[in-house]
Amino acid sequence: MNTVFLMLGSNMGDKADNLRQVTEMISQRIGPVIRASSLYETEPWGFSHPEKFLNQCLQVRSSRSPGELLSLISDMEGSMGREKDKSAYQARVIDVDILFYNNQVVETDDLIIPHPLIGRRRFVLVPLSEIAPRLIHPVSGKAVSEMLETCDDQLSVIKVRQG
Repeated sequence: MNTVFLMLGSNMGDKADNLRQVTEMISQRIGPVIRASSLYETEPWGFSHPEKFLNQCLQVRSSRSPGELLSLISDMEGSMGREKDKSAYQARVIDVDILFYNNQVVETDDLIIPHPLIGRRRFVLVPLSEIAPRLIHPVSGKAVSEMLETCDDQLSVIKVRQG
């Protein structure tokens, strides 16, 4: 079994319910959720939008390969109404990013693991450090808690509900 860390986000519709629905789908199609962070309200990163995001990190056990995960996640996002525009960041019903897959480094045309922007995003590092502060980034060699301490991102990340 593989240990996978996922980042969930939503800033359209019933955000908490969107996260609940996708977590249920993840449990059914990818594998059991071992840990879930609290829910955090965060400002949009990389674009401006009046609606804040609700974010959460999950630790999941899965027998799926990275490519299978990406395909399943894309199907789940689509079933929930996500329309992807790769040219720009945008508001979304649901977004699921693969942050880590074991301690592996994966680089294909469609997928980079660990997610290349982890260290620049407080909205990722705060919930991730709640459930895996000692997790070591396989490229930088830094623990998640250390990446959070040195992150330059100043956008608001506020805990709104225990996980």
